[in-house]
Formats: sequence, C-alpha cells, structure tokens
Amino acid sequence: MKLFTYKILFPVAVMVLLCISACKKDFLERTPGVSLPEENVFAKTTLATQFADNAYTFLVDDYARFDTHRGSTSQASDEAVSGTSNSSVRLFNQGLYHDVSNVNALNDILDIWKREYEGIRVTNMMLSKMDIVPWAATDPRNRIEGEMHYLRAFFYFELIKRFGGVPIVDRVYETNEDIDFPRNTYDECLAFIIKDLDRADQLLPANYDGANNGRATLGGAAALRSRVLLYAASKLNNDSGDPVKWRAASNAAAKVMGMGYSLQATYDDILNVAESPEYIMIKIRGPRVATDNKIVDFAQSPGSNSISGSMNPTQNHVDLYEAVKKDGTGKIISSAAIGDTNSGYNPQAPYDNRDPRLSANVLYNDRAWQGRRLQMWDGGKDYSSTNTIYTATRYYCRKYWPEPYIRGQSGTALLNFVYFRYAEVLLNFAEAKNEYEGPVDSVYTAINLIRTRVGMPGLPQGLSKDEMRLRIRNERAVELAFEDHRWYDIMRWKIGPQVVAQPMYGMNVVRNANGTFTYSRVLLPNAFQKVYLDHMHRYPIPRQEVQKSKGILLQNPGW
Repeated sequence: MKLFTYKILFPVAVMVLLCISACKKDFLERTPGVSLPEENVFAKTTLATQFADNAYTFLVDDYARFDTHRGSTSQASDEAVSGTSNSSVRLFNQGLYHDVSNVNALNDILDIWKREYEGIRVTNMMLSKMDIVPWAATDPRNRIEGEMHYLRAFFYFELIKRFGGVPIVDRVYETNEDIDFPRNTYDECLAFIIKDLDRADQLLPANYDGANNGRATLGGAAALRSRVLLYAASKLNNDSGDPVKWRAASNAAAKVMGMGYSLQATYDDILNVAESPEYIMIKIRGPRVATDNKIVDFAQSPGSNSISGSMNPTQNHVDLYEAVKKDGTGKIISSAAIGDTNSGYNPQAPYDNRDPRLSANVLYNDRAWQGRRLQMWDGGKDYSSTNTIYTATRYYCRKYWPEPYIRGQSGTALLNFVYFRYAEVLLNFAEAKNEYEGPVDSVYTAINLIRTRVGMPGLPQGLSKDEMRLRIRNERAVELAFEDHRWYDIMRWKIGPQVVAQPMYGMNVVRNANGTFTYSRVLLPNAFQKVYLDHMHRYPIPRQEVQKSKGILLQNPGW
C-alpha cells in the first residue's frame, strides 16, 4: 500500500450520510445511509450538500481524545495528569510517541494524521464536483464552496501545528497515479492555508440562523487565520523572530476584534451555554447525559458515583493563579503571583483570595459542590490513597464537570467543544502586538478586558516586553485552561523542557481532629512525571506512514 492510498482515493461507490431525522438543531446529525455511485451523489443537490456536510465530522471536536474517553492534551502538558493508568497518556508522558501511535489509534498523532487527510479528501472531492452539481438559484453553492476551502485550511493547520510541513494534496487522485509524495515545507503549507482562507473569505456568510449554527462563517475564517498566523510567528516556526510575521498575526487578530464579538459576562460557564457573544465557532451537540463516559470516566470524582476521575489538574497549574487582596466590600484591588512575598498568599488557606478563575476551572478540597463539600483528604469521599480511581493530585477538573452532572440522576448540561472564542483572539492580539511593538496601550487593553471580566485588576503599568510576554503566557494558561491550547502553546514556544519536564506536583490534604485542614505541596510519584526533550516540539510522522512511503516521506529530526 502506498502513502495516502486510503486517504486520497475514493472507491467507485461514495458513502453519503443521509439525514433520516427531522432534527433541526444540528446540521451534522446525519444517520449513515447507503453507498451510492459517485455520479448519483453529485447529480442531486441534496445528496451533494449532505456529502459536503460530512467534511465537518473530520474536525477535532472533543477534549478527551488520546483514547476513547480518558486522555487529553491537558494530561500531556503541565495542566494535569491522568489519575488512572491510561496507556496512551502514560506512554506519551514517557516520550514514547511511536508506541502510542501504534498501540492506540485514537490519539493525537496517528488518528489526527488519518483523520485530517480523510477530511482533506472529502473537501477535494467536493471542490472537484462543484461545477457538475445541478445547483438551483436558491442552492447554497457559494456557501458550500467556501466551507470546503475553510475546512481544508483547518485540516492542514491541525497537521502542521503537530508535524510541521506535510504533503500538500490539493486534488483527488486516480487509482493508478503515483501518490508517494514528499513533505512540503512549513511555509509552503502556510501559504496554501492562507490561499484557502482568502477564497473562503469571498464565499462565506457573516452568520447563520439557529438551524445552521456551527457552520463556518467569516468570523470563523478570520479567527482561524489569527491562530494560524500566531503559530507561524512563534519561535518553533520563526526562530529568528521575524517581526513581519508578528505584525501579520497582530493584524489578523485585530480584524476579528472589529467584527462585533465580545466577552461573555460570566466566565464560570464559558463552555456550558447554548449561545454566547464570545463564541465564534463551537461544536454543536446536545446535552451529554450523566452516564456519558466523557464525564463519568474522565472528569467526575468517584465520590460522586462516577467510574473514575482521571482528569486531575496539577499543583503546577493551580500555582499559576494569582493571589488577590480585597477591600472591605470584597472587591479585588491588587494581585500578584503566589511566589511574590507581598502577595498575601497563605499556604494553609491555599484557595482563599485567588484569581476567581481558579474556582471556575478546578475543584479542590472543601469546595462546595453539588450540595456538599469536596473531601480530598485520605479516606474522604473524593480521595483514597489505596484506590487508583481517585485523583492523583487532590484536584478534579471543574471545567469538564458541569455541576448538574450527577451520575444516576437526570440532570444534564452542555459541555461544548469551543473551536474559537473571543478571549483567545484578544490573547492572540496581545501576544503578537507585544512581540511586534512591545507593551503598548492596546496590549494592556486586550489583556485587561479579559481580567476585568472576572474582577481581576489590570496588569501593572511599566512592564518590559519580556515581562509582558510572561504575563500574557500566564494569562493564556489561566484563561484558556483545559481548552486544548496549553499543550500546543508549549510546543510553539519551545518551552517544553522547562515546563513539562519539570517536576509535577500535587497537594496533600490532612483533615485535623478539630475539622481544620493542613496542606502541603507534594511531588507526584514517578508514574506522573513527564519527559520532554528538544525534538518533541514536533510530533513524529506516524511510523507506518514513513515506512510505506519507501523513503520519500522524511521523519522529523530526533524521531
């Protein structure tokens, strides 16, 4: 079998997703139907449209994907560890990326390589058939063509952010054509992505009605361009620090900032609302029931009757949230890193007077939750030192565990996968602008909008460019916690050896006889420590892809 054979070529019969449901809320809620000859699919606008809609299913669309329901990029970074013995995450943490991709197909390497090229295949096929579909005047031809360019750009970005330059496949290949392709450079892939986004800009609408919510829009294309150019300007892809690339990233984010989006008034339900002025593009899905393994076998405490709580934030992550001081009315008037001697941080009351986003993102000892207080001491309802299904760090992830989710009860809630939200765009702008011009007023304004939302004071004036860079990075870690950003931020900044390979800590909690608690920061066992070497800023190309290319597809250095 040659490289890409299973990804680029279509069989004679094309699988079409036929909608046999009357559901109006999700345009991707299709039920697999029958295989139809290619000419039949593109001879009818309804079938052609459904074929195009199928391309959306190849987008990355959930936080837990290192295996079916227990592993996430948060557990690969410094954000969290996997509390249970999850093979994918364990091997990944040991730097055995090839073993992960061979053992488990549902991971961030092999699965993504296959998945994105399968999506590219669908978009290439649809684009090649646009002129033969019998479109009527009222049919969404322009919208579909724009979506295909947008989605193809998105698929390629997901590839290059992990692997660097990859082979560009821009058309459908016939059975007997040579399909062993060498890798294109990162910059060639970047240019291809931008060209697709330029075309999408000419064809996509500004917004949709509710029935089509979640489709690509002009805002979605602008947000993707912002992220693409931010990554292109970052150290991994711009080692010389070329300011032109930072200027392009800054301008792309600024464009989104002029499109009418705004921050949601509340932060603690940022993933849990059906609509938001902050949402630019999200994965549309109905409420997950309380028995969904992505909830009960990933986020929830076994003390709440779940299967296991494997998504465990680290003390390293918790330490990133600033300590705050308040006035007599409870208003936050100042803040500082907990290591600052003037911060007022009390290690024996570690969760008091902290950035409010800590309690929005992390569940900790004695926190009020679901009508009781969480018990993270040994023998408490939410922790046991002898039972590995409980948290390894004495923390659970509140962001993945909406409070209405109680196993065995009927309560449901939304847990959206957010592709783009406005706060990320503000952070993109601040980072790029600071790298290009330094900490000018617009950088402060963008960051302070995010901080003000949760009652945090603005950043102190007079920061240097280097100081501002560190503050922006910390702000991204806190604001975008557990939203599938931190791991890739670490890779593009090339700071993995300093951040991921450092010792990982948890919290020890002792309940005293009088009901008070004693807290101590503890080093996690070796099983939760992580390896990150310099060559790991990019993933290895899946070994099987390299092997079947007969030496044409070159592996990334170090792998």
